[in-house]
Amino acid sequence: MNVAIIKYNAGNIFSVDYALRRLGITPVITADKELLLKADKIIFPGVGEARNTMQYLRDNQLDRLIKELKQPVLGICLGMQLMCKHSEEGNVDCLGIFDAEVKRFQPLKHEDKIPHMGWNTISHTNSDLFRGFNREEYVYFVHSYYVPLNDCTAAQTDYILPYSSALHKDNFYATQFHPEKSGKNGERILTNFLDL
Repeated sequence: MNVAIIKYNAGNIFSVDYALRRLGITPVITADKELLLKADKIIFPGVGEARNTMQYLRDNQLDRLIKELKQPVLGICLGMQLMCKHSEEGNVDCLGIFDAEVKRFQPLKHEDKIPHMGWNTISHTNSDLFRGFNREEYVYFVHSYYVPLNDCTAAQTDYILPYSSALHKDNFYATQFHPEKSGKNGERILTNFLDL
């Protein structure tokens, strides 16, 4: 299977590469349009800041390319947020694949820490990404911004408020959490994505 990881100015690409290699897949890390169009599956990971990253995608014509992809695409963390239409982080318009806004967490009480960091549960799973999940499962998060519940919500998590911890629309899938850092549950999600 030909799996591509989109190479751009965001962190976390190599931990995704390592997670795929543990599953027996050797991905190509690339920004090459032809290689991306030929890939069977594409992963769009990321840790970073929304405005600078969107500028990089536009400068390199990756913004148009990502929206035109027809094969299964998995956005992770910042990748998921950039697939939405707008982010409060840097007040920037994003790719618009999902008709959703990215908001900053607002603490409601003293113990509400930002970023939301560590293990938390996903529930209300509603996507082939979560085949084999039949109850709340723990996954690993690190983020200060969130996507509210919407028509594309494929899983939800409670932290300060219920929000979308996964999204799905057509061939586009996305998780706010990091499957590559989520142990066996994360491996199952990556395997489900590869099996789509």
